[in-house]
Amino acid sequence: MKTTIKRLAAATALTAAATLSAQAETQGVTDTEVLIGSVNDLSGIFAAVGVPAVKGANVYFDKVNAEGGVHGRQIRYIVEDNGYQMPRAMQGYNKLLNRDKVFAMYQSLGTPMNIAGFKLLDPKGIPNVAPLSAARQMLMEPVNNKFTSFSSYYDQAIVGTKYLVEQFGGEQVCSMYLPTDFGKEILEGTMEGAKEAGAEFVAETTHKPDETDFVGSLSKLNEEGCDVVSIALGVRQAITIVGTAKKMGLNDMKFLGTSASFLTVVAQVPGGVTEGFYAAASWQDLWARAEEPAPKAFIEEYKAATGEDPVGFAMLGYAGAKMLVMALEKAGPDLTHESFIAAMESLEYQDDLVGNYMTYGPDDHQGADSVYVSIVENGMWKKVHEE
Repeated sequence: MKTTIKRLAAATALTAAATLSAQAETQGVTDTEVLIGSVNDLSGIFAAVGVPAVKGANVYFDKVNAEGGVHGRQIRYIVEDNGYQMPRAMQGYNKLLNRDKVFAMYQSLGTPMNIAGFKLLDPKGIPNVAPLSAARQMLMEPVNNKFTSFSSYYDQAIVGTKYLVEQFGGEQVCSMYLPTDFGKEILEGTMEGAKEAGAEFVAETTHKPDETDFVGSLSKLNEEGCDVVSIALGVRQAITIVGTAKKMGLNDMKFLGTSASFLTVVAQVPGGVTEGFYAAASWQDLWARAEEPAPKAFIEEYKAATGEDPVGFAMLGYAGAKMLVMALEKAGPDLTHESFIAAMESLEYQDDLVGNYMTYGPDDHQGADSVYVSIVENGMWKKVHEE
């Protein structure tokens, strides 16, 4: 009997030691804190995405921390600004992973930046959660540590292009894009969408991130007879293109953005500059559903916390932070990368804030598959199609 008790005690001690050892080896986790990192765009061409997303995440993390954190741990969210520039992005990744030693990355922005960052994340098994990129490469091998929230740019471009071609009888499809992984994926989706709709892809123009004059490019596309034009550029560039086309009298040319252009600020440009602009994204607009219970509660909470009205990507930052916290809770007090990944793979829930059903599994690291096409009408996004 005593021998049995001694063996049980020894086994218990070994299990406890193994648990403590696993926690000690898991970077970014202490008894009182868990560190979450992000390499985001707070000052570059996608700052209109990154800044509100970070604010939305902090509103939720602050609320959780005020209530005692997760399993007694406070969440510390450390954000490095990449300015949508690769050298700054890599500096940010190196700092977060090797100096701060974060436990996970959450909503890092930029397709090429995330892809480059994977070279540092993957060897350490650091989870990359809800990146602010819808590129298919966000689930590139090894997939184990990567989790996205929404459908890809490729799928969005296919659905949006098909809808516009079929809705308006378009025959000639074109694209204006950054020659990066981000832009090329939307180009490929546009080509596939045109093919599936029975239209012809006839022309493309490539651009630099700081380009501001699009008269020449639009003239070229007009000469090619483009009916539908997809845009894979910065936020300000998309606005400028739509406005320039109107000044040039290209009123029959339909412009399509993806989730990278599906912003409140794009719809609200003064003077109706973006009226008639389309975007295909994987969530529903916040202000179009402002009277629904979940969006209404979020708007009130965000405004009370920040003194500002939220925009769409603030909603995504908040919703994604909530998802991350759900996984931290399910992972239990003995937090490791393995327990967190298993918890993420077990999530299945209706997210009424973004308007999507989210489900993950061991073989499914993409939360939602839906695509919604919306148009700017009277300074607001209006949903016109969904798949």
